[in-house]
Amino acid sequence: MLKVLLTDVDGTITDPTRRINTEAIACIRSLMDDGIEVVLASGNTSCFMDALCKMIGTKGTYIAENGGVYRIGYTGTLRINGDQSISRTALETLQAYYRKKGVELELYNPTNRYTDLAFARSVPAEEVKQVLAGLPVQVIDTGFAIHLQAEGISKGTALLDLAHDMGISPTDFFAIGDGINDVQMLEWAGKGVTIANAHPATKKVASDVMEEAYGKGFVQATKKYRSYLRAR
Repeated sequence: MLKVLLTDVDGTITDPTRRINTEAIACIRSLMDDGIEVVLASGNTSCFMDALCKMIGTKGTYIAENGGVYRIGYTGTLRINGDQSISRTALETLQAYYRKKGVELELYNPTNRYTDLAFARSVPAEEVKQVLAGLPVQVIDTGFAIHLQAEGISKGTALLDLAHDMGISPTDFFAIGDGINDVQMLEWAGKGVTIANAHPATKKVASDVMEEAYGKGFVQATKKYRSYLRAR
C-alpha cells in the first residue's frame, strides 16, 4: 500500500491562473485527517511552501525549488541540494545576452532562493537553452516560470532523499504532477499519475492520465486511488 501523497502545486492543484482549487484542498485535508501524510512539491521558494503548507493544513513537509530544497515538518532542518553558483553564472550570462537586446529579465524572488533561480516567461525558453548550451545547468520551463537549476537536481532526486530521511521507500509515495519538472518524481514514486493538462513527457511516464485537468484532475486522481493509501 501507498503511505504518502506527493503532489505538485501549480497546474496540479490550481487552475491556469494559479488559483487553488478548493475541492483539492478539501481532499488534502481529508487525507490528513485520516492520518495519510501529504507532501507538496514545487518550483516555488521554501518560504512560499512553508506558508502554503500551513494554509492548506499539511504537516509542513515539502520539496521546493524543483528539488533543490526539502524539509520534513515545520521544525525540520532545511536540506539544500545543488549549487546556486551554477545558476547564478547562467543567469549572468542570460542577463548580458538580453540586455544587449534591450530586454531585462523579471526575476522571481532571487533573494529567497537557495539553489535555483527563476524568471518570467517573457523570453523564449528554447532561446534560453541555446544561450546556455555548454553550461552545466538545466533550463526548466514549468509553464509558470523559467527556472535555472544545476544538473542532476530534480523533484525526483529530492523524493529519494526525502524518503530516506522519513525512513520509508520512494515506492511508498503516490505522486501526482503535470509539468516536465515532475517526470522523475512520477517515475520513481510507487505510483505516479497525471492530469489532462499535463506535458506530453509527463503523460508518457505516468501510469494513468486523468480525464479532468488542473485541480479537478487532482481531485479525480485522489478519489480514484484513495483506496491505495494507508496511514503510516
